[in-house]
Amino acid sequence: MSTYYAGLLADIGILTLGALSVYVILATNQLSLGNAGFMAIGSYLSSFLTVEQHWPLTAAVVAVALSASVIGVVVGFPALRLKGIYLAIATLGFGEMVRSFFLVFAPMGGSGGYHGMAHVALGYIWIWTAGILLVILLLERSHLWLQMRAVHDDETAAGLVGLNTTLIKVGAFGLGAAIAAIAGALFAHHHVYIEPGNFGFERSIDFVLAVILGGSTVGVGPLAGAALLVLLPEWLRFVADWRLAAFGALLIIVLLTRRQGILDRPLLARLSFRSAAT
Repeated sequence: MSTYYAGLLADIGILTLGALSVYVILATNQLSLGNAGFMAIGSYLSSFLTVEQHWPLTAAVVAVALSASVIGVVVGFPALRLKGIYLAIATLGFGEMVRSFFLVFAPMGGSGGYHGMAHVALGYIWIWTAGILLVILLLERSHLWLQMRAVHDDETAAGLVGLNTTLIKVGAFGLGAAIAAIAGALFAHHHVYIEPGNFGFERSIDFVLAVILGGSTVGVGPLAGAALLVLLPEWLRFVADWRLAAFGALLIIVLLTRRQGILDRPLLARLSFRSAAT
């Protein structure tokens, strides 16, 4: 495989993880626009552990996932007071706060960025991506996921039937933060150079957009959305200067014709039935 296509596949894997981090939180009817902040924490902390402390990469990835999950829980508790657009703005503020911190944090390069990480292979990235996706798919078959969807559909009713809505929502934030941190660690060790600009508002929007386009009700939706966001601009290179305009137009068409995203449960059920029938 050429370096070019390997790079595209690596970007799809990393973006899929970022989208899954949003998908888990969105399953409890919470929209986070600050997951790029958790990704930044994962990138910088894993880089520090592998470069300065000489940790193995896998150990560093696990460490940043656990650390980010704790931070996600801490962020999740005050976020419980907010809903809708107010929650989205609060998480956006968190993401920008993290980016600004690393912008002036001299020990990790500040605005000049940080480098020295060992490059990881495409296969390593996809081992993590496939593993996290499998965990999400198994979670969707669990009783816990039903509780998360109950909170998503009607939080008040979920509380009245005895569900601990606070624990469920905060737990979703913690899990989403951990997945975003893993994406950050893989991003840093794939590109072997990071700077605060890599983790701005646009990164969080990419995560959300991948979920919306791919499908916000099924675990494989973020994978489809990530693939679309990475590959579609490449496929449209033949239109030269109109590439970004054509990309935006196609995204609008998808959203207008498939408001639930490209993939949803009825579509997957039909595809599974047809496969079984043949």
